[in-house]
Amino acid sequence: MLTDRLITDYGAEPGADCSAAIAKAVDAGGRVVVPAGEFLTGPIRLRSNVELHVSAGATLRFLTDPLVFPIVRTRWQGIECFSHSPLIYAYDETDVAVTGTGTLDGGASTENWWRDTRPRADWERLLRWVADDVPVEERVFAPGHGFRPSFVQPYGCHRVRIEDVRIVNAPMWVVHPVFCSDVLVRGVTVDSLGPNNDGCNPDSCQDVVISGCSFTTGDDCIAIKSGRDDDGRRVGRPSRNVLVESCRFTAGHGALTIGSEASGGVQNVHARDLRVTGTVDHALRIKTNSERGGVIENITVEDMVVDAVTKSAVLITTRHAEPPHFAGHAPVVRNITVTNLTSRSTPRTVEIHDTPQSPVQDFHFTSTETL
Repeated sequence: MLTDRLITDYGAEPGADCSAAIAKAVDAGGRVVVPAGEFLTGPIRLRSNVELHVSAGATLRFLTDPLVFPIVRTRWQGIECFSHSPLIYAYDETDVAVTGTGTLDGGASTENWWRDTRPRADWERLLRWVADDVPVEERVFAPGHGFRPSFVQPYGCHRVRIEDVRIVNAPMWVVHPVFCSDVLVRGVTVDSLGPNNDGCNPDSCQDVVISGCSFTTGDDCIAIKSGRDDDGRRVGRPSRNVLVESCRFTAGHGALTIGSEASGGVQNVHARDLRVTGTVDHALRIKTNSERGGVIENITVEDMVVDAVTKSAVLITTRHAEPPHFAGHAPVVRNITVTNLTSRSTPRTVEIHDTPQSPVQDFHFTSTETL
């Protein structure tokens, strides 16, 4: 059983910057408890056997000055580099957790993180580094440069648990485990409508459960990924063995999405008991192209109720944002099964957009009912 470490015992005070107090509590190990009240903090780095617990009635609000975020190894839109630390970060740790029924507030808005969503010069520099085979250790952005950070990013961790918290106003992707195994995301509420605010993105992870969560997002709600283009192929780590169950989706582009950064492949995804409402574009969205490549296979979705989508219940495309000419990395999408889909307001039920080089294979669609 973990020992409770109340952050106020380490000098934290409501309304003040509690970064140092939280760091001391983390260093002490155990269950770092944020009590009721509003506390300010910079980025938090978790260690093995540490649980950050945000109590009922507590709000942990993060600072938004990029200069307080150290440069760490991360993956940004499927490419490894050193850029701003995620708001909550763990690297190569075991048994890390973020729990509690309180609120994590990233503080993002058009006045800070959302103002410049992808700095053009930095993005072009990162793409050149990849094209020139620059080692990841040398893809380092100076403080104040680089990209908006993910909110919660365990990186290369084993046994990760994120449970019950409410997460709002994220700079970028919200729950973003990278190269992790044995991941549980349960009972989490994401309410973040900013640009690229995907709700939960397992990225080259295996043995993942996403259960009982609610998503109101500015981009895809759940997006399973595995790296982008040449850098994703260099790493070559798929996301696999993912269970999504009993989740609710009220706003976003896709409720359950695979891609588009899936160059390492996605295998063995099972989803069940999903409810889609509000202004979601697609209930199931699989997207890739000939720059991404990779193999997406063995995807099963059952017992999905779609109250309303704005475009189609199911979209599968192997030419998402396809370049003008075939880019040489034909993706494979095969063995996709959707059963017991009930739709109430759906302009189109199924759309498949593929190419001669990348036809969708073995798509099974059964037990459909329109109310």
